[in-house]
Amino acid sequence: MSDQIQFIVEKLNQEPFRKNYNLITFDSLEAMQLLQLLNDVLGEIDPKHAVDIREELPEQTAKRMLGLLGILKYKPPGSISDLSAFRQGLVTGSKPVIHPVLHWLLQRTNELKKRAYLARFLVKLEVPAEFLQDDTVADINKQYEELMEAFKNLHKECEQLKTSGLSAAEIRRDISAMEEEKDQLIKRVERLKKRVETVQNHQRMLEIARQLRLEKEREESLAQQKQEQKNQLFHAEQRLQRAQLQLKEMHHAVVDSKPESLMKKLEEEINFNSYLVTEKIPRELESKKNSTYFLQKVVAEPAMSQSDLNVLEIKINEVNAQMNQLIEKRMMKYEPMDSKFSMYRQQASIISRKKEAKAEELQAAKEEMSSTERQMLQKTNQAHELEGSEVLKGDEFKHYVNKLRSKNTFYKKKRLEIAEITAEYGVLQRTEELLKQRHEAIQQQLQAIEDKKGISGYSYTQEELERVSAVKSEMDEMKGRTLDNMSEMVKKLNTMVAEKKASLAPVIKELRQLRQKCQELTQECDEKKIQYDSCAAGLESNRSTLEQEVKGLLEECVQEESNYRYINCMKTNLEIQLQRAKEEVKAYVSPDPQERRKAIREQYTRMILEQENLGKKLREKQKVVRESHGPNMKQIKMWQDFERLMECKRECFLKQQNQTAIGQVIQEGGKDRLVL
Repeated sequence: MSDQIQFIVEKLNQEPFRKNYNLITFDSLEAMQLLQLLNDVLGEIDPKHAVDIREELPEQTAKRMLGLLGILKYKPPGSISDLSAFRQGLVTGSKPVIHPVLHWLLQRTNELKKRAYLARFLVKLEVPAEFLQDDTVADINKQYEELMEAFKNLHKECEQLKTSGLSAAEIRRDISAMEEEKDQLIKRVERLKKRVETVQNHQRMLEIARQLRLEKEREESLAQQKQEQKNQLFHAEQRLQRAQLQLKEMHHAVVDSKPESLMKKLEEEINFNSYLVTEKIPRELESKKNSTYFLQKVVAEPAMSQSDLNVLEIKINEVNAQMNQLIEKRMMKYEPMDSKFSMYRQQASIISRKKEAKAEELQAAKEEMSSTERQMLQKTNQAHELEGSEVLKGDEFKHYVNKLRSKNTFYKKKRLEIAEITAEYGVLQRTEELLKQRHEAIQQQLQAIEDKKGISGYSYTQEELERVSAVKSEMDEMKGRTLDNMSEMVKKLNTMVAEKKASLAPVIKELRQLRQKCQELTQECDEKKIQYDSCAAGLESNRSTLEQEVKGLLEECVQEESNYRYINCMKTNLEIQLQRAKEEVKAYVSPDPQERRKAIREQYTRMILEQENLGKKLREKQKVVRESHGPNMKQIKMWQDFERLMECKRECFLKQQNQTAIGQVIQEGGKDRLVL
């Protein structure tokens, strides 16, 4: 309990309450202050409850708080008798009642705010069935339910958008970045326009560039259409191959089978399909419908917390325990009667379960076979795309295997040749290394001789000159080839430009004709639009007048309908009164005294006589009271005087006892003597 109070104090000292309580001040709050504090917390959850409880009656406060706690799904601990105590404690502001409510509210404030917000729109107003007989009320109620469903969908979309990760700040940053990019692009476009304006015939060039862009877009769209058509063709080929494969399988099945086996196979398939249609699928469909119904029911209810789920789990466990007890009792009660049939029932249930399991296995095997066939078809298509040939079967595959064996022998021979060549390559490599060593030794000897003769570096210079001359000749050849390539490229570009001009000439001519036609159609469209606008305005005015007339007629119809209903009600009342009058006359005229006593006139006559007799008795009693009033008042006055006299004596006696004893008073023979 102390932890609970400490948690409440901590939450109340935080935002948005800021109460600055401690444990002592919170515990010393009075009942009215506790109720106001609870009302403040409820007002934070639902702003409609932010009121001063001193301005409303206690019954209104308790009713309002209980209503909101019911919407928030607060469940007081205890049974039905404790619920009445909870209501009484809430009215009186009892601490054992208020503290748990505050603890529960402050634990889940954000969740309860959301629940209170949704309750304003999702708590359905119950309309009595007799009011729904009216068409207007029924239509309004239907619109109300449709709006409620629309609100549910919009709220779900809003929650999904909130949890999708997109925040308003990120969107604002993206918008600002896009605006900056837009400004930069506008500036670049303006700079390019200024640069282009200095060029001659820039308008014509811009027009040609625009046409070129349009043609490129058209080319891209055509390429896209071509790709889509290729995809469609590929899918059609796949379907054709699948159909051919099925046709081959059917041919093989027909060749290798007999009519009896085909009929037996068809009967098995029909039996299996009939079992699926009549037993398995309806049962699964019913279970899916039930689960969907329960899920919709769960979705329609407000969100539940973990405590609510724990309570539901406890209830479920209790119900399951009760069900098990009832099943045991039933088994104990009916076991002697059903002992003969229990074995057959068990066997039937086992067979039905086995049947369901085998049906599911067969269904899974069929699905696996279909998926395997799809994979095989995909692999066949992939092999066809890679190798350009179909997957081999039967004799073709055997021939292909023999061909592979012959190729394998040829491959082994070639591998032996490669091994020999590799060995020879190793020998040649070793020979090359030895020759390089000898070449280096000879070079060293030659360098020593050149140093000795005084012409060191002669051989190296000679080699460099030869190498440079070889590189120069290669560069000259490369330059010549490059110039030839450039001249060929220029020629190709010129021919391409000429071809493009020649291909664009009829297009430009056609475009001019289309422009002229477009101008004519635009003028015609404007004329038709003017005619349409005038006709629409006339029809709109006629429609408004007709709507007003219809509205007036509807109002008259409603008025007449209300008058008709009022007259019907009056007619019904008059018929009832007339019926009662007839029954009264019949009872009054009837010779039977029992029937006559049932008449209202007789009843009222008896009541009048009784009241008159009662009035006579009361008048006689009043007369007696008036006659005895004077003596009685005199006697009352005498008793009052006697009472005052006795009171005075009592006071004197008390005073006498309280006084200091000066002497002794002796009463003898009706005389008083003072003895000092």
